[in-house]
Amino acid sequence: MNVKHALLSASSAHRWISCPPSALLSKKFEDVSSSFAQEGTDAHALAQYKIEKLLGISTKDPTESLSFYDEEMKSHAEDYAYFVLEQVEKAKETCADPQVLIEQKLDFSRYVPEGYGHVDCLIIADGTLTVIDYKYGLGIKVSSERNPQMFCYALGGLALFDGIYDIENVNLVIYQPRRENISEYSISKSELIQWAEEVLSPTAQLAIKGDGEYKAGEHCQFCKAKATCRKRAEYNLELAKYDFELPATLDNEEISSILTKVDQLVSWASDVKEYALKEALNGTKFEGFKLVAGRSNRKYTDESAVVDVVIAAGKDPYEKKLLGITAMTALLGKKTFEEILGGLTFKPSGKPVLVTADDKRPEFNSAYEDFNEN
Repeated sequence: MNVKHALLSASSAHRWISCPPSALLSKKFEDVSSSFAQEGTDAHALAQYKIEKLLGISTKDPTESLSFYDEEMKSHAEDYAYFVLEQVEKAKETCADPQVLIEQKLDFSRYVPEGYGHVDCLIIADGTLTVIDYKYGLGIKVSSERNPQMFCYALGGLALFDGIYDIENVNLVIYQPRRENISEYSISKSELIQWAEEVLSPTAQLAIKGDGEYKAGEHCQFCKAKATCRKRAEYNLELAKYDFELPATLDNEEISSILTKVDQLVSWASDVKEYALKEALNGTKFEGFKLVAGRSNRKYTDESAVVDVVIAAGKDPYEKKLLGITAMTALLGKKTFEEILGGLTFKPSGKPVLVTADDKRPEFNSAYEDFNEN
């Protein structure tokens, strides 16, 4: 099935608002599907079914048609469905008949030419519009705070219902279960419309014409032109002025400067390598490089035959491994798991990672610091 994508879609709003000419530039590149995208599509289809079933809406179970269905996806979809139901019940506290829309197409073309997108869940009640976005990815932890994609969905929701319901406030919710992230942000309708008129609309007019300035940053991640964009190359090659062979000569200020860009540098380098490999496979020659077969490991030609031969030799060809918590929960059921194994599980501290100072997690105390406190 061919799905038409808006040039200035809600899902890409963060990118084209930050870098207006990237919208038309990306149009020159073909859409390439990925396993991650398909996994996300499957997760949304399953979540939609679970919510509609809870709400008593006639719906069809998509499980058999899902390529990436597993117990983890099922568990997260069910938890998300109950979360949505909780939000609906909360809306009923102030509104007798809140409207609930699932996977609804929304039009915000009043501010963006041909602007539209599909929202995962929209709850409309007197006074408040709630927008919920289900993020199944394991990658970037997404925040709802001043999120352009969520703002566009909210504008589309207002276009549909503001004349029917007296909406004054908008609640934006990101539900990202595999990152244990539920991010909530509220904004008044007046402030949202001001942003749309002062930021969204003028930028969209630049983007639709390919005007404006190119700007590199973390928004480049999902840009189809990211591997060959000159602005992104210039941005990342600024780090070349540092002598990486002599890291001991860098002072703390220089290291801090590098840390702010190093993740994007690594991502950019990986994108360029991936692009070059794809082009080389299509016949493009890059001076000083050639295609070769990568290293590989031996594999069995017939696993059943291997089992028979090893058993005949008097040995056990299988290894036994304790089921992980997700698989064990699926085996026993959530209630039984907690009853008999709840006291035998714990969540260890995560491995220390260096993040920017605005990260909301508490600062890690090293063993050295703990020792000095005693």
